[in-house]
Amino acid sequence: MNRALPSALLSAALLLLPAAHAGAESAWPDKPITLIVPFPAGGGTDLVVRTLQPALTRQLQQTVIIQNAGGAGGTVGSGQAARAKPDGYTALAVTTSTTALSANLYKNLPYRPEKDFDYIGFIGTSPYVLAAQPALKASTLPALIDALKARRSGTYASVGAGTVSHLLGEMFKKDKQLDLTHVPYRGAAPAYTDLIGGQVDIMFDNPVGLAPFVQSGKLIAVATTQATPILPNVPTFAAQGMPTYTQSLWYGLAFPKGTPPAIVQKMNLALNTVLRDPAIAADLAAKGVDVRPDTAEALSRTVSHDLAFWGELITTTGVQFD
Repeated sequence: MNRALPSALLSAALLLLPAAHAGAESAWPDKPITLIVPFPAGGGTDLVVRTLQPALTRQLQQTVIIQNAGGAGGTVGSGQAARAKPDGYTALAVTTSTTALSANLYKNLPYRPEKDFDYIGFIGTSPYVLAAQPALKASTLPALIDALKARRSGTYASVGAGTVSHLLGEMFKKDKQLDLTHVPYRGAAPAYTDLIGGQVDIMFDNPVGLAPFVQSGKLIAVATTQATPILPNVPTFAAQGMPTYTQSLWYGLAFPKGTPPAIVQKMNLALNTVLRDPAIAADLAAKGVDVRPDTAEALSRTVSHDLAFWGELITTTGVQFD
């Protein structure tokens, strides 16, 4: 019996492994891709991703399935994506909130934004709008502040604890010395319902979700962190004497850490091709989002920068979670 034969066969098999792996990468995608949105349907992030979904499906020539997994300010769905198999068939919608804020707020976060994801690229950026329930009858910041102080106590909604929506509410409360209680929701849609109904008083959120209600008169847009064509008549915070409120939210996509670089590159190319489509860019602009085709490395650098930037702001406001 030739004892060298099994060893030779093993060596041959090991040599074939890289080729097989490369073959899998070149064939990607050969089955549907699940894109996890870590917020409920109907909110800003969900609407942005659903704008891209049909175009991504056409570009990749494979079905992109959106899976909403809301809860805990987007951290539940993000943790689910971080634990997924890194084969390119599970992607995640990421935002400023689910990366830079969550990592600074939650001690027991089920993922590490700087280590557990391979970032694909940006989708775009969007400012924040401060909206108020109509019963306050306040269309400017001074009028809103006066109305809230006259009530002595009030409430502000957020799309979830640990989001930019939450932190801006805390900043506003502290800056203007308002007695406001935070009311977190599992996403934007249920928060809008209570804001419109008067169960909560004010809310910071992106124009993508708020604009239809503002335009229909169901909500009042008081100020925006940056001028936006979707709400052209709403003055900025800076124009109303609050120049430090210039924050925006970015949206992007990521894979679980360990996804083959070739697949990350392919997804980045598909995403940027879709974003450069004038029809897609116009659709997102109408929702208050400026598209941002860019590299995977650019998003990774932004995550690192924002971890430090928002960490400092969180320390200033004193917001903490377990």
